[in-house]
Amino acid sequence: MTKESSGKAKKSTKGDGKGVRDDIEQEDEIESYLRFMEENPHLGLPGDDEEEVYEYDADGNIIGTEKKTIDPLPPIDHSMINYAPFAKNFYVEHAEISSLDEAGVDSLRDKLGLRVSGPSPLRPVCSFAHLGLDEPLMEAIRKAGYIQPTPIQAQAVPLILAGRDVIGIGKTGSGKTAAFLWPLIIHIMDQPELKLGDGPIGVICAPTRELALQIYSEAKKLAKVYNLTVVCAYGGGSLWEQQKACEAGCEILVCTPGRLIDIVKKKSTNLRRVTYLVFDEADKMFNLGFEPQVRSIANHVRPDRQTLLFSATFKRRLERLARDILLDPVRIIQGELGEANEDITQHVEIFDKIEQKWDWLTRNLVRLTTEGSVLIFVTRKVHSEEVAQKLKSRDLKVLLIHGDMHQSDRNTVIQAFKRQEAPILVATDVACKSQLGIQTKNKQYISIYSDDSEIATNSHKNVNLKQFFPLKMNEKLV
Repeated sequence: MTKESSGKAKKSTKGDGKGVRDDIEQEDEIESYLRFMEENPHLGLPGDDEEEVYEYDADGNIIGTEKKTIDPLPPIDHSMINYAPFAKNFYVEHAEISSLDEAGVDSLRDKLGLRVSGPSPLRPVCSFAHLGLDEPLMEAIRKAGYIQPTPIQAQAVPLILAGRDVIGIGKTGSGKTAAFLWPLIIHIMDQPELKLGDGPIGVICAPTRELALQIYSEAKKLAKVYNLTVVCAYGGGSLWEQQKACEAGCEILVCTPGRLIDIVKKKSTNLRRVTYLVFDEADKMFNLGFEPQVRSIANHVRPDRQTLLFSATFKRRLERLARDILLDPVRIIQGELGEANEDITQHVEIFDKIEQKWDWLTRNLVRLTTEGSVLIFVTRKVHSEEVAQKLKSRDLKVLLIHGDMHQSDRNTVIQAFKRQEAPILVATDVACKSQLGIQTKNKQYISIYSDDSEIATNSHKNVNLKQFFPLKMNEKLV
């Protein structure tokens, strides 16, 4: 993973550029900035600076109506740009994997619930030892709680390490974020360090600010180990602050499409160094009307880049995009599209009256909070406030989050829940769709206390539970 592609991490002394850091527990500049934003919660909020490119309805659901139109980036002639060569194949197949015959490979994919298509797909791995990752990266992976690769990681990581374009389709919460972040670190560490005025090497586009923040949170944990910089740019945050962060330089830029276009147009960054491009939850980008922006971003990055596209569905429009912006991609499908994550234990209680639902909840809350944390979903904001107030009247410590709260206030609530300052969090659907990545140290239980029986909405929450509590096996869905 050095410039000589030796597979080892760079070493550096304090003040050098990229390298393995021994002081990863110290507060970095990004964390200092986040602490400043917590102390100044209204800085950079919509109305103070720049409007969001999407909004929430009264119940906290993301809707596709844009508050402003984001024009795509203009066409660019790549033949006029002298791009430096770069390496993107860092994978050497382990002998144990090479020894598998075709029947063994098919059996392994069946066991993992994978369907793979495309030209010359590589074989999946069975353990992290088969990936040949260096020790600092493996230590970060172990610290994140991974014992072995998830199914999507077992197949996607070898392909991405080999420099292949990949389409990943399947259930949310399958570990796909780590699947594209681990190879990204290796990809960056092989390249020359950034110079003044250089843009990022890796760009990760997400449809919403909340998903961008979740990816950013995971990326910075890995980046700190190698002294790399990650910037998160999204609508609704301070454009000025995000411009300054990009101008200072970053190896990884996590962003929403509209805000990336804004920053590029204002010349606060450029895409000339980008060799690793990711579109996460691409189907949601299409639902929010970002197809022209997505295409223009892809067309602004050098044609020989590595491109990854992840989605929960793969409709015809998305297939056309993949055909246009990816080169000989390998398609990985895990499970049946749109299905719930089987790692979640579901217990369903059906009630004839709303009073029965409340009685069940109050009877079981003491037991559940004794065993762990409880997350209660409520369909509408007004009902979430009512549920939270009724629980507080029973001397229970409760946190509340809904769509009318400012982003900084929602972040504060989520952080308090993660720190276990209160055992119960009442949330509208905005928490399910946006405030992902919640993880506490004890068991977690989820109750969907909805005022309707909309199966699709509840299924969406179920699909996302694995993102709320990564690698936990004790969830209950009621």
